[in-house]
Amino acid sequence: MPHDTNRYARALRELAPEDALALMASVPIGRVVFTLDALPAILPVRFRLDRGTLAFRLAADRRVHAALHDSVCAFEADAWDVREYDGWTVTVTGRVSPVDESHEGARLAEMLPPTWQSEHPHRFFRIVPEVVAGRLLRAAGRPVPA
Repeated sequence: MPHDTNRYARALRELAPEDALALMASVPIGRVVFTLDALPAILPVRFRLDRGTLAFRLAADRRVHAALHDSVCAFEADAWDVREYDGWTVTVTGRVSPVDESHEGARLAEMLPPTWQSEHPHRFFRIVPEVVAGRLLRAAGRPVPA
């Protein structure tokens, strides 16, 4: 049976930072990438874009919280259509810091979804984007998401 190469014809393009962040804001889950005990670590989190930053909360874990205290990390979110073989990915690199909960805690508690371990104490964090990189892979003729 002949292979239909047109089915797999794709256009890969880099996204402008504002378009990349708009796509990132359209999904509820991303991954924070950081260093823990001198090794790479990745945690899935629920997040929101808030005032130009990425905000999320994590259940209590002193080692993780210490690793995320004023350090450089990456954050990635994406969406893929496995039937159409297309989608997008966005990576943000920046400094992550715990949020001073006395000022912002109540607002973030209302805005952010709970952690998956909602019965445990948690802490809020923010990533200030310094580098935003996004890529879009689309089938020929398919529209770019708004």
